[in-house]
Amino acid sequence: MKDQNMPRLDRLCSRLVWTASLWMACFAAQAQVAIEAVTGSVQGGIEVVKIDLSQPLKTVPASFSIQTPARIALDFPDVISAMGRSNVEVNQGNLKSVSVVQAGARTRVVLNLKQYAAYKTQIQGKSLLVLLDAVAGAAPAAAQVFAENHSRDALPLRDLDFRRGEDATGRVVVGLPNDQVGVDIRQQGQTLVVEFMKSTLPEGLRRRLDVTDFGTPIKTVTASQAGDRVRVVIEPQGQWTHSAYQSDSQFVVEVKPVKIDSAKLTQGTGYNGQKLSLNFQNIEVRSLLQVIADFTNFNVITSDSVSGAITLRLQDVPWDQALDIILQSKGLGMRKVGNVLWVAPKDEIAAKEKLDLESAAAIQNLEPLRTQSFQMNYTKASEVAAQLTASGGGAAPGATSRLLSPRGSVISEARTNQLFVTDTAAKLEQVQQLIIKLDIPVRQVMIEARIVEASDTFGKSLGVKLGGADLRAQQGGDGGYSLGGANRVAFGNTYSDAVASSGAGGAVGLTNNFVNLPAVGQNGYNPATFALSIFSAAANRFLNLEISALEADGKGKVVSSPRVVTADQIKALIEQGTELPYQVASSSGATSIAFRKANLKLEVTPQITPEGNIILALDVNKDTVGQSTAAGFAINTKHIQTQVLVENGGTVVIGGIFEMTESDSETKVPFLGDLPGVGNLFKTRSRIANKQEMLVFITPKVIADKAAR
Repeated sequence: MKDQNMPRLDRLCSRLVWTASLWMACFAAQAQVAIEAVTGSVQGGIEVVKIDLSQPLKTVPASFSIQTPARIALDFPDVISAMGRSNVEVNQGNLKSVSVVQAGARTRVVLNLKQYAAYKTQIQGKSLLVLLDAVAGAAPAAAQVFAENHSRDALPLRDLDFRRGEDATGRVVVGLPNDQVGVDIRQQGQTLVVEFMKSTLPEGLRRRLDVTDFGTPIKTVTASQAGDRVRVVIEPQGQWTHSAYQSDSQFVVEVKPVKIDSAKLTQGTGYNGQKLSLNFQNIEVRSLLQVIADFTNFNVITSDSVSGAITLRLQDVPWDQALDIILQSKGLGMRKVGNVLWVAPKDEIAAKEKLDLESAAAIQNLEPLRTQSFQMNYTKASEVAAQLTASGGGAAPGATSRLLSPRGSVISEARTNQLFVTDTAAKLEQVQQLIIKLDIPVRQVMIEARIVEASDTFGKSLGVKLGGADLRAQQGGDGGYSLGGANRVAFGNTYSDAVASSGAGGAVGLTNNFVNLPAVGQNGYNPATFALSIFSAAANRFLNLEISALEADGKGKVVSSPRVVTADQIKALIEQGTELPYQVASSSGATSIAFRKANLKLEVTPQITPEGNIILALDVNKDTVGQSTAAGFAINTKHIQTQVLVENGGTVVIGGIFEMTESDSETKVPFLGDLPGVGNLFKTRSRIANKQEMLVFITPKVIADKAAR
């Protein structure tokens, strides 16, 4: 709003101001502290805003500042306004005006600035002085200083972080050593530069943050040391607006995306126009629209059918909201073209738009047709042709989503992969833009799977055989027969070796085992044995003892690594293995041979997300040939099917199976096996401990496209 429009606005709001002044004056008579006057001046090159009160303040009031619009707000608790008006026009230096608003027992004084500037507050008698620093002429118009550094010693920053707010807002949060650090923020081209005076940057915070994946206007945040200042460079992208604020020792720079809407009066969310106050009794709508036009510098064209009067009272309302309220109350509509507003009844606007559309449709039916060829490079021409003339599948019969006009046609030529489109020039332009987006190389993904199988087996077995022999029956019952006239002890691997070494000759077959608990074999091998034979020459008898033992320990590892390359959202399959035959009998009794696969298989469908991550729909099989049965070979199956989100080039464990088998067994002769020490001759013991584990790893990677680079 220009300065010359302000007196006129005050005259229009005189009744409202006069009523508010009477109310404030009555209330001020009973209050102890009141704001009596607000003046602005320049002293020694420094702009000073002087707020006179009826009594001295005990403490400096709380204050804060905002960027858009540039304002400094001071809150006075338990203070009323006795000025008689709410707005004070200054128009001197960087200060445009001062607004004094009372809400209950609290009064807020708002300094409306042209540009942001640093400020200080101090109490001087019954007055509060607000000192505004001068804005450097060479600095950009967006430069702001939020605080003054009262300390000459450089202090390190505590933290530098990035956060994503609501509505895709990016926030750069800086932890300051205290609330007295001077901050300078300015816009240089398409970047924001924030400098912290008399500060140092710790080594751990000297970094460059790439925050593109957060989906905010901010691409990168770079922090560096520049002399006695810390410089933070924020690089946004697209259309954006920024604001900055400080709370205690935390400084926040907020960058919001701006969606340009040509039909909207002011850009941004909600109503964002300059605030105004309106108080009229029975004013004509045409005159009220002229007042808003003078306030906003918009060109307003009012239809002849706009008439009537309106009574309204609006206080501190954005002008675009005020205009919307006026139009809705009188059934009017508005269309914006550049800086020109056309105001007319809604029916009149709808009728004109309908007439324009009918005229455009009639012109389209008369517009000459022309044919244009399009060469497809990565997409099949027949697929694009089907999309241009596809049916919409809507609820209405015959509804279509074809891009071409009713007179348009398309022909696809498979041999040269070309598309021939016949339509109007405007439709051909739309088809060309669509083909530019569709005819692009599809990104490819390489998926590698690693199936790791590890086994750890352990087995131990310990057994004994105990037996004896009597040679008297061999000699016809002669108990006095002698085999050499001496007692002997013989050793060997088995009974036969021990008896042979004793000279008993054919006595091997006469050995009787009254304890037969040998060790069991491990991994297909028989246990080792040790035999002891005791021979008595006088009694012609043998006592035989055989001990057998075996221990087996094994470790194994099998790694299978299938890999496959496929296009985005295209299923890929790779497998290797054996097909096993088996008989299938029919109801008539006839038999046939069928095959079942025992193979390693990787089936995957990748999907690349806009952030660069990869969604994988996986089906992994690891089948092996098992033991033989009467009906054929069994198949050992390991299968996993899932869907995961993995970062590009990252590795994730999608599943695993762990099996552990432990068993301890003991077989013994009752009572004798329980005897201490000697009981070991009447028992056999075995122990088995087996561990098996399988893990499946997946690593997807987007293959770089040279053409895209």
